[in-house]
Amino acid sequence: MTSATLGTIARNLLAVRARMLEAALQAGREPASVRLLAVSKGFPASAVAEAHAAGQFEFGENYLQEALPKLASLKRLADLEWHFIGTLQGNKTRPVAENFAWVHAIDRERIAQRLSHQRPAWLPALNVCIEVRLGEEPGKSGVAPELVPVLARHIAELPRLRLRGLMCIPPPADDTEVQRARFRRMRELFEMLKQDVQQLDTLSMGMSGDYQAAILEGATMIRVGSAIFGQRPSQRS
Repeated sequence: MTSATLGTIARNLLAVRARMLEAALQAGREPASVRLLAVSKGFPASAVAEAHAAGQFEFGENYLQEALPKLASLKRLADLEWHFIGTLQGNKTRPVAENFAWVHAIDRERIAQRLSHQRPAWLPALNVCIEVRLGEEPGKSGVAPELVPVLARHIAELPRLRLRGLMCIPPPADDTEVQRARFRRMRELFEMLKQDVQQLDTLSMGMSGDYQAAILEGATMIRVGSAIFGQRPSQRS
């Protein structure tokens, strides 16, 4: 099948993967060291199925009310891996613990404790990342960099969680050097933390507008939505 006969989502995936490859090679990295998480929030299950048919298996959702019906409707696709990447409230931890393989935005001990307690025993440990707040943006979630080691040590002791690494959503910037400087700061924090928590292997950073800069600075997982699925049909609060 040629690119001319592919659907829009499949063509977009090809383009994103090509840019990922270019950035990885530019950084002198093995291309397979960077994973693509397709952020499907705001898009229907049919869009996820189209991306899956094009070889994409990992998907990220932000809103539980939207995600759960989508997960249920796609149960036939047994090889899908679901990541919860939004801010998580304490009263919504149970369905996340029961339905997702990853949680990317832990920023409080209480949330981590609830997820560990509510993770079903028949499922593997829940993979989690700590969200780091790089800027002083009003209302922005995440842990200040200097507080990350304390939270990491706490999570590492919880029996039903597997601490995999760090995640960030830096303030928007069009300048590539500014983007790289922020991601470099995350990489340095990640490397420092690995001295205490040696099993860390995931640096989740970079989205549609800056994922190439993130790869150049060491991202192992990028979260891409609009560059794959297009502009979202609606925004949710």
